[in-house]
Amino acid sequence: MTHWPIIELVSENHPSRLDLLRFLEKVQVRDLQRTRDWITAEERLHAAEATRRPAPPPPEWLLEHGIGTGRPPVRVHTGECWDTRTRCKPTSADAARRALTEGVSACPHCRPDTALGILE
Repeated sequence: MTHWPIIELVSENHPSRLDLLRFLEKVQVRDLQRTRDWITAEERLHAAEATRRPAPPPPEWLLEHGIGTGRPPVRVHTGECWDTRTRCKPTSADAARRALTEGVSACPHCRPDTALGILE
């Protein structure tokens, strides 16, 4: 059994070893709660800061990819199109033009071909 030198002073005038361990536990629980409170406060600051930042602007052009392996592009959209799906990725104007000239369909709602000066 390991003895702790500080705690070995057990006598009638001193707290028992068990009392000292319980006291240590209370101190550690209090310190842990204080740390958790600091973490909560920091998380609130980060959340408040995030709501103050403006949302990034939408991309100007989007390529919608198909389903499956390789996922080739299937449609080009403007960045503000309402008919985009989760398979859309931001792209440049040059890449959108190239996709349209290579046969990728233009969205019939936002008409990126017209916006880019390319007609089907």
